[in-house]
Amino acid sequence: MRIAAVVVALAVLALLPRLASPYYVTLVLPALAYGIALLGFNLLFGYTGLLSFGHALFVAVGAYGAAVASSKLGIRSMELILLLSGLAAVAAALPVALLSVRYVRIFFGILTLAFGMLFHSFLFKFYDLTGGDTGIRVLRPTLLGQEWKELDKTAFLIGPFYYACLVLAVALGFAMWRIVHSPFGMQLAAIRENARKAEYLGVRVRLFRLIAFLISAFYGAIGGAILAVNTGQADPELAYWTHSGELVFMTVLGGFASFFGPVVGAFAFIFLKSELMGLTQYWRFCLGVTLAVIVIVFPRGLMGLAKDAWQKLAKR
Repeated sequence: MRIAAVVVALAVLALLPRLASPYYVTLVLPALAYGIALLGFNLLFGYTGLLSFGHALFVAVGAYGAAVASSKLGIRSMELILLLSGLAAVAAALPVALLSVRYVRIFFGILTLAFGMLFHSFLFKFYDLTGGDTGIRVLRPTLLGQEWKELDKTAFLIGPFYYACLVLAVALGFAMWRIVHSPFGMQLAAIRENARKAEYLGVRVRLFRLIAFLISAFYGAIGGAILAVNTGQADPELAYWTHSGELVFMTVLGGFASFFGPVVGAFAFIFLKSELMGLTQYWRFCLGVTLAVIVIVFPRGLMGLAKDAWQKLAKR
């Protein structure tokens, strides 16, 4: 059943540019970007048991990596931009992880939050390097060597770039699926349940937490690079603590106990936010209330709700 649902979802996403208006197709792009970033985030949160309050740092690193590569270094290959952004995030995550994984629970969260806000301050204050509050422009990349000059920005985003992001999301989703169902993933789950017992059994707890943190940062940067190309801009707000809060909320909304929960949460959050923005100027208040009610009523998230509904339907 799970495989069938994934196939149907991918078929709908593949046909979406032909079925929906360009506006809704452009909404799917940030949802795919956040879906990728949240797959990495949930490796740390849902599978390892470490809740980061500063994970937007790595999304911002990915976005600025794309901006610097395209605008400053003249690199236009999307494949190379993604690789460089991911490696930059891993390099940035290494010192953060070495300090943070020594702690758990709120101490881990506060440390990551501190590093995230430190990076935000750096982006905001060092104008000559980062562009300050205006950020850095991201130039249109090439895809597999093709420049697509004949297409305007919207046509490029809902055409070649959309399908490139979809393929990338599928590939990284499959890779993450293999990770969480590998012996490494099983040991992360053991660490989450009882780190002391896992250590007694020979699991190198800090090393495994460190590796999970680095993988999570890599996925976050890939999502950030896609976001930056989509908007054409990398700005400091990507690293702000409220953006980290949105990552956490999307994960909880979809259901962090499920592999696909964070992806569902990303889509739900993006589309709900878009609809509320079109309905009222008080959309932030309405969004907060709506999301709070959903999480309170369905503590296992939207995936838990879907699973319960399917089980009831199957019994009939």
